[in-house]
Amino acid sequence: MKLLSRFPRHFGLSLRVRLLLGIVFPLLLAVLLTMTVVLATIEQRAEQRMQQDIELIAQAIQLPVSYSMERDRRGSVHQALESVFQLDQVYGAYVYDAEGAQIAAVGAVRPRQEPEIVQDITVTGEDETGQYEEIDGRDVYSHYVALTDEATGQIIGWLQVTRRASDFEEHLQQIQQQMALGLAGGTLLVILLVLFGHHRAVGHHLGRLSDTMARIERGQRGVRAEPDGPRELSQLATALNTMLDAIEQAEQEIQQRRNTQLELEERLRHSEKLAAIGRLAAGIAHELGAPLSVVDGRARRVLKLDGIDQSARGNLEDIRGEVQRMSHIVRQLLDFGRASSRERRSVSSAQLASTARGQVQELAVERSVKLAVSGEEPAPELVVDPIRIEQVLVNLLRNGIQANGVKRMELNWMSHANGVEFQVHDDGEGVASADRTRLFEPFFTTKTVGEGTGLGLAVAHGIISEHRGWITVEDSPLGGACFRFWLPFESPELPVNDDTETEQTEEKA
Repeated sequence: MKLLSRFPRHFGLSLRVRLLLGIVFPLLLAVLLTMTVVLATIEQRAEQRMQQDIELIAQAIQLPVSYSMERDRRGSVHQALESVFQLDQVYGAYVYDAEGAQIAAVGAVRPRQEPEIVQDITVTGEDETGQYEEIDGRDVYSHYVALTDEATGQIIGWLQVTRRASDFEEHLQQIQQQMALGLAGGTLLVILLVLFGHHRAVGHHLGRLSDTMARIERGQRGVRAEPDGPRELSQLATALNTMLDAIEQAEQEIQQRRNTQLELEERLRHSEKLAAIGRLAAGIAHELGAPLSVVDGRARRVLKLDGIDQSARGNLEDIRGEVQRMSHIVRQLLDFGRASSRERRSVSSAQLASTARGQVQELAVERSVKLAVSGEEPAPELVVDPIRIEQVLVNLLRNGIQANGVKRMELNWMSHANGVEFQVHDDGEGVASADRTRLFEPFFTTKTVGEGTGLGLAVAHGIISEHRGWITVEDSPLGGACFRFWLPFESPELPVNDDTETEQTEEKA
């Protein structure tokens, strides 16, 4: 079937050949038939004209020969025949008496006997007649004219003037050759004109269209045909371009749907993983919360007792410090594994940034990090859970302050795409490209052991997702990392669920 489907492409007749076979050759055949009829007519008229020439010659010497016959001047008769024989058309001239006996003859060939036609036309009473006959083995055309007595009008003899039949044949062959040459030349001229016209009117444009399709077949999908040339070919090129545009648009839509599907599948897997980790974290935090409270309470009561030496008191303080650190980790686990109250209210972007700065200002001074806060004024308002958004800003600022080599940080805000975008810049070492895809995963951290749990950015990512926003990381103009997150002016309320499976979305600005 594949071979059959390719047959028309490789063995089919081209448009040029079909044009010649379907139009030019039938037209030439019609011309040939017409010329055949015309040639037959011309041949007939040429033969008649040549016969009329002999008739005129015979009639021209009829009177002189008759006059010489009346006076029995045989020399004059012979002289008249000699004068006629000088003409190229005349092959022979003969004079007969009334009974058919030959009395004079001039020519290359003479009849061996008196022609029977003399007796026949004498009986029929005709004055003249002509016919083809054979003289001494040669075909000739003979024209007979009656010689009459001027006084009485009686027939006193006959004049025969002949012409070679080959003269007729040669003349007709010459006409045929001329007609054949004319037909051949005309045919060649018509074919050349048709081929040239086909190339100029159709072939050139079809060649360009075919070249365009070949380039598309080789993978150049952006190539389009030029809609020029005849109207039909222009419409064909336009239709081809429309089809290619539709195919390209369909492929883009299919690819876009495929990408969307892959993204949704990735989000689903990510959500399922985060939900499982969240349930595990909430369970661990719940189980660790009570024992840590007991340890911290017991340590406080022991510290209140009198008589405890300084070494023991220091050990108890260290125990309380570690318990507080563990309690902080437990709170982060609870934040990650269980949603908060999510009370939304209108709050200024500047207020959120200022509050977050206040919470990390002591740590910034301790680490000798200069922290600058600036943004659009008047500051745009957001309808959010302020405690949760402040927690996001605090986590980003704390991570930046604790990063290696950071001496300067900036917190900015601005209106962007029906929402507010916050940017946290630092001048540290930045985030490696290989770590950016995992940066918002739970328990993934680039800090040294004891400085981070890997939950701060995961919690921030979850909070921003709850507010229908996005967060991303990129290089900062300061030389380090830049965390950007966007929140809509007013995000929809989400239902509270103790076993929250937070939808984690990560959009790129």
